Amino acid sequence: MVMKKREIPSIFDGNKKKKLYAFFILLGITLVLFALSFIITPTNMSMERCFFGLFGESDEAANRIMQRIILPRNLAALLIGGGLSLSGLLMQTSLKNPMASPATLGVSNAAVFGANVIILCLYGTSSNSFVSAGDSPFQTSMVAFAFSFLCLLLVLLLSSFHKFHPTTVVLVGIVLGSCFQALTTLLQYFADDVALSAIVGWSFGNLERITMGENGILGVVLLVSLASFSFLGYRFNALDAGDGFARSVGVHTSLLRFLSLLFASLLGALCVSFCGMIGFVGIIAPHIMKRIIGRDHRFLFPTSFLAGSSLLLICDIFTRLIGKGTSLPVGAITALVGTPLFLIILFSKKGDKYALSK
Repeated sequence: MVMKKREIPSIFDGNKKKKLYAFFILLGITLVLFALSFIITPTNMSMERCFFGLFGESDEAANRIMQRIILPRNLAALLIGGGLSLSGLLMQTSLKNPMASPATLGVSNAAVFGANVIILCLYGTSSNSFVSAGDSPFQTSMVAFAFSFLCLLLVLLLSSFHKFHPTTVVLVGIVLGSCFQALTTLLQYFADDVALSAIVGWSFGNLERITMGENGILGVVLLVSLASFSFLGYRFNALDAGDGFARSVGVHTSLLRFLSLLFASLLGALCVSFCGMIGFVGIIAPHIMKRIIGRDHRFLFPTSFLAGSSLLLICDIFTRLIGKGTSLPVGAITALVGTPLFLIILFSKKGDKYALSK
């Protein structure tokens, strides 16, 4: 049976103008914040040096800072914020769990464990080693992603026995995440001070170490995911209305849930592998947009992406303002900002209807 547009609940077809306005306003806010992130830098360079350095037309120091540090970092904030938000929305819809996030399936803990393994391999357990994890960031990211992918495969394999039932998926993810967290604790226990310092430094959510190549990988995956899932928005609306309704209009719920969890976990794994743990963005941004525009996934996917990008850009800019020439870990700031935001949504009048239902 082929699902048709008219068969989806009419609530999703209302207020299209409001949803379009929200999209374009968010797009404008995101672009302004992205431009502002090139002006507010940890080095306190003048606006003129920042602008010309971005195009390689300033002095050598400004050119290197803008093109090799600031540009990759700002792109990372844009892409990772959107990626975490998109991943969180996919998790929340597929698992029917408002608290679901990119970390729900344990892939974040698996990535941290993988990074710990490669850092210990680089350092060994002797402080006489002069090798830094920062000397091979791509290696560290790839090993972290490999362990995340392994965790994802285990979750999907074990969940397949119960046809990817949301409760089974969540419970398996929690168990595997706890297992990887325990293994990480054991590794840290046997690490020396030098290796432990590198491990802790990697675990902090930090946008500074990401490269243009990693941004390119993330950008391609995000573009494909965002376009695909926005196109399937009506099917996600049907899934959100309930498995019974979705099946009645021809949606293969198990397949859609499998693909959603697969891509959501891959996005979360990529983000964590490239920049460490950044919490709350994947939970908060989708809830904000659900409250503003409702639960129409045709618009929720792009607007949640922009909301996540804006939120992480704001937090990253804030770290530069209060860092006094240095940048604080953005993961700590997102948690500090996300906590009151989530409480506001939780106790607001509309929160129960739009953000925290199902």
